[in-house]
Amino acid sequence: MKKGDALSLPKGWEMKTLGEIGKVSMCKRILKKQTNEIGGIPFYKIGTFGKKANAYISQEIYNEFKSKYSFPKKGDILLSASGTIGRRVIYDGKPAYFQDSNIVWIDNDEKEVLNEYLYKFYGYCDWNPSRGATISRLYNDDLRRIQIPIPPLHEQKQIVAIFDKAFAAIDQAKANIEKNIENAKELFQSKLNEIFSQRGEGDALSLPKGWEEKTLGEVTSKIGSGATPRGGQKSYKEEGTSLIRSLNVYDDGFRPEKLAFIDEEQAEKLKNVTIEEGDVLLNITGASVARCCIAPKEYLPARVNQHVSIIRIKNEAILPSFLHLSLTSKANKDKLLGIGDQGATRQAITKTQIQKFKIKFPEIETQKKIVNQLNQMKVETGKLESHYHQKLANLEDLKKSILQKAFSGELTSPEGTQYEKEVRSASDKKGTKHSKEVRSASEGIMNKKSPERAI
Repeated sequence: MKKGDALSLPKGWEMKTLGEIGKVSMCKRILKKQTNEIGGIPFYKIGTFGKKANAYISQEIYNEFKSKYSFPKKGDILLSASGTIGRRVIYDGKPAYFQDSNIVWIDNDEKEVLNEYLYKFYGYCDWNPSRGATISRLYNDDLRRIQIPIPPLHEQKQIVAIFDKAFAAIDQAKANIEKNIENAKELFQSKLNEIFSQRGEGDALSLPKGWEEKTLGEVTSKIGSGATPRGGQKSYKEEGTSLIRSLNVYDDGFRPEKLAFIDEEQAEKLKNVTIEEGDVLLNITGASVARCCIAPKEYLPARVNQHVSIIRIKNEAILPSFLHLSLTSKANKDKLLGIGDQGATRQAITKTQIQKFKIKFPEIETQKKIVNQLNQMKVETGKLESHYHQKLANLEDLKKSILQKAFSGELTSPEGTQYEKEVRSASDKKGTKHSKEVRSASEGIMNKKSPERAI
């Protein structure tokens, strides 16, 4: 059924506008001077709608305005009419007041339209049916004109019951899948931690056979951070030499979003922190301290600012990819974060602390084998994650399909039973199947002979 196509409605249904089923209502305007931040009756503005109130009005104003002006009944569906249009809150009847014009409701008669049915419809409704641009306000006249298909009350109850059952099953299936996404991520991290936390046989403090331990100062030719050009962000250019900042450095790789650029003059002043291919980059300040990646050659020439340190290996003692994996393992990450937390006023790692940081590593050929194995595992777990994300997208599509069919009258028809089957197939059993897929992938990868154990 096309929205607004009353001719295709099932028998007994009718198409009305929201304005026909009830008056658009709102609370009386509250002035800023009538509010406080200490306590009283919660006053919800559009920014706190559906959240915790940060403003209050007195009991006297609440009692007066509630008795004299429009006020929602328990169960009425409150709507956001500005910002994110169509956010829904069921009024629970507890003392509260709501910002006029920004928060509204339809004062509907439940003998014609159930609140629960109206709530579901609002979740399906197209709040901007005729305009191309995103709207920032829903005006009362626009709200009144929105059409709603209205079935008999017993069918409204049936549709609500189907929604509740279907969406509960979908939400459970989504929770199962999201758990398996986390499991897939943990597969890689588990293997990474296993490799870089291993010890020698019979001695918890010794190194594995063939491994050695040195400080980063001993195996590097450069450790150093840069600076932000004078003028800060205003001095950045549309193109030029890349200036890599902490927001570009992540453990799972370099992120080019919001990459800054500087001109030749600015780059010349930072020539002492010129990035070379294979450099490992480490965030050394702030909330992202200890995040790490390998400098991408496609964004060279490049410099770093004061929040990122270059770590450059000398004499091919350690593969950059091996060092990156080592620094992102839990054992070393925890050590780096511990160093960062020692800062007097903020999280920070100094050049001296990086130079003294100890790294364990085997000979180059074994490093290559370890890197190859972990890269292969990352690809496999990435495939699992993509697989699960697609299943999440499929569940969202199913949800939209159920909504569309419900307000077309098909969910309560014999044809609607097929959607119940689709929901059942997306529920717990499917989640169990996903868990088995994760376990199977885990066993397949983890049972491969680990190169570091073959030394």
